[in-house]
Amino acid sequence: MAGTSTPEPLTGKQKRTIAGGAIGTLMEYYDYYLYGLASAAIFPAVFFTGEDPVVAQLSSFATFAVGFFLRPVGGLVFGPIGDRVGRKMTLLITVVGMGIATAGIGLIPAESSIGIAAPLLLIFFRMCQGFFVGGEMGGAATLVVEHAPVGRRGLYGAFLISGAGIANVASAGLMAGLGLGPETWFMTWGWRIPFVLGLVLAIIAIVLRSKLEESDEFKDTKKAQQDAGVRPHPIAEVFRHPRNAIMGILIGLPQSIAGYVVLTFGIAYMVNQQHIPAWQGFAGTMIVGLLQVFVAPAYGLLSDRVGRRKVYIAGCVGFALLVWPTFLLFGTSNLILIWVGMILGFVIPGVAMQATLQTMLAEMFDPEARTTGVNIGYQISNTLGGGLAPFICTALVAAVGGAIWPVVVYSAVICLVGAIATATANISTDGSRLHELKGAPSATSAV
Repeated sequence: MAGTSTPEPLTGKQKRTIAGGAIGTLMEYYDYYLYGLASAAIFPAVFFTGEDPVVAQLSSFATFAVGFFLRPVGGLVFGPIGDRVGRKMTLLITVVGMGIATAGIGLIPAESSIGIAAPLLLIFFRMCQGFFVGGEMGGAATLVVEHAPVGRRGLYGAFLISGAGIANVASAGLMAGLGLGPETWFMTWGWRIPFVLGLVLAIIAIVLRSKLEESDEFKDTKKAQQDAGVRPHPIAEVFRHPRNAIMGILIGLPQSIAGYVVLTFGIAYMVNQQHIPAWQGFAGTMIVGLLQVFVAPAYGLLSDRVGRRKVYIAGCVGFALLVWPTFLLFGTSNLILIWVGMILGFVIPGVAMQATLQTMLAEMFDPEARTTGVNIGYQISNTLGGGLAPFICTALVAAVGGAIWPVVVYSAVICLVGAIATATANISTDGSRLHELKGAPSATSAV
């Protein structure tokens, strides 16, 4: 169990690191939540107008999934840059790419104006978005965790998810506010404004990240490699000990589906099955995001006290149990109960998982391959889990005539897999290395 002493005040360097990491996570989740909201309630009517409503919704969620398939590619490209050149360089490149791709989506003409070119451009920018997002979490989590005191890594890592909460508030708040205006204006121009604002976030992120410094742990590892005369490739280092790479993917699956089942598919379910106005779902997502800002650090601090495994596994169990009552509340068509369902289904179990995952992944890999290892676990799990979740849930519900029970079963199975992987992964909770540095005089053979 980690120490429970009162945390020391943050230094200026630590504050800059947390802010620089959190702004990128804010952008990552802003981009993806924004796209998720739009794919649930806007894109079917803008980019897939000639299709049956169910097919249009599936097509929209398919483009949502496409971005996730580029995330592992981005993770494999930017992870080694972060581990060899530096975490700062990776985070500067990714944030610029994310901003341009998100703004590009907001500038695509409707299908009624340019025909099939519209959905093709949507897919292109979505792929670019996924590629650059793929390098984001690994660099941000690694930088923040490496700058944090060992006994407070969970707390500091959780601030990244507070950034995600702010993104929830910003994306859903903008959509909800703009959606209150004339529907014709909103579906033509209004929805585009939040996407174009992605460029503003990118500029703010560049300013913050230009002041970041590499951690002492990263510098010491680079020096040790130079002294030993070795320069191992980060991807090779991750798979020199493949167990944790596989465990990282399995661990990440439950947290990856939580938000997209409740907040993305959930809104589509409310709009299409329950005929509830989309703004009610947007407003509920905004409330969830506001709570997430404060709940995430609480879960992070709890993970420092009782252990990250316990908090994460509790989140897995909680989500598996709460999916059913969450959708029962969605089906009441009562605004307050819908919002309660969002909190019940995501804030309580989902944030518990999200707040601990990135720190846990960072503690599963040594510094010379940490960014790459986090990217592999986080991005592949998000591709297989979150990227496909809305599409899978929509197809499952359509296949059984609108019943929600297949979504409950699907969620429970994913949570079981994640809980087992979490219980069996090899995690360094005290800051020590998991394996000897390759090529160092004291190195031992890989296990």
